[in-house]
Amino acid sequence: MDTIVDDIGSFPLPVGVNRETFNKAYQRAREAIADGRDARKDEFLLKNFCQVTLDSFKKKLLSGLDVVNYPQQYDGISQVSDVIHVAMANGSFLVEEKQAFLPEVHLINEEAKTLSEEIGRRIPLRVSVFGPLELYLREVGTTPYSDVLESFAETTRRFAKNSILNSKHVKTEVVAIDEPSFGFQNIAAESDVICEVLEKAFDFQGAVRQIHLHASSRLPDLLEVENIDVLSFEYAASPKNIEGVSRKMLEDADKQIRVGVSRTDVDSIIAELHDKGVAKPTAEQLVEGEEMIKKRYVVAKEKYGERMTFTGPDCGLGSWPSQEAAQLLLKRTVNAVKNY
Repeated sequence: MDTIVDDIGSFPLPVGVNRETFNKAYQRAREAIADGRDARKDEFLLKNFCQVTLDSFKKKLLSGLDVVNYPQQYDGISQVSDVIHVAMANGSFLVEEKQAFLPEVHLINEEAKTLSEEIGRRIPLRVSVFGPLELYLREVGTTPYSDVLESFAETTRRFAKNSILNSKHVKTEVVAIDEPSFGFQNIAAESDVICEVLEKAFDFQGAVRQIHLHASSRLPDLLEVENIDVLSFEYAASPKNIEGVSRKMLEDADKQIRVGVSRTDVDSIIAELHDKGVAKPTAEQLVEGEEMIKKRYVVAKEKYGERMTFTGPDCGLGSWPSQEAAQLLLKRTVNAVKNY
């Protein structure tokens, strides 16, 4: 079985697009969609959210990825926490079902026919959403309150379930819940409590269910979560992560693995180039060569075999200096894996 190449999600804004203007447009687009209005019919939203999102998504589609995450250009935590804050103002930590949606996914669904005709195939969509543990750490802290954790888990589940599309022109192949702090900063709760929270968050059907981590230190704890299909961690920038889980552990739990094989820690890359005398690196210099990416892929594939069903970049590309550099990284990652 060929390993599926996907990406984690975030992507730079185009040159000339102001961050503050985009954020304002994003928030107003969410309000419009929630009210049943077409954001594409508002000139400000069309220019500053719809066209930006669709043009960015096309660049990702054209990179050759097998499964493509929507371009996460608004802060990932805020995508969910903005709506949680509205619920909190009304005395609840639980977001209403009809409010639990991602504007980007809604827009891609509306434009799916045009997009699929442009690329000549059905759109293989990946959807990422920040998970209940990350949201809880941001909004509450490390002291566990079971009712709040449960509400955040159900809120995450609703966002995930409402992002599953299945039509002639687009299909949500993967839903990934991101828990980047897990293993670094943790809620002071027993492992069984954490597993119950994630079991609830992943309680949906219709797509492969991934959990994305930055570290693998507590990954073994998640093998008990039945609703998780694929465990994902960074490897390219954090090579020791691969020591945290074995093929036998995956086989015993009947889980699959996604291993990141290309570096996305752009600040570190820039610093390393600066030390070598490269003050203003080009996109070609920022992105690793295909041979290096392929070497990592070979190591990971030999370790996990058929259990390694997904690969791609370590993490998102939102902090990269240009869309051209980000797209080049995606292309080189695809080529490195496909040429193996």
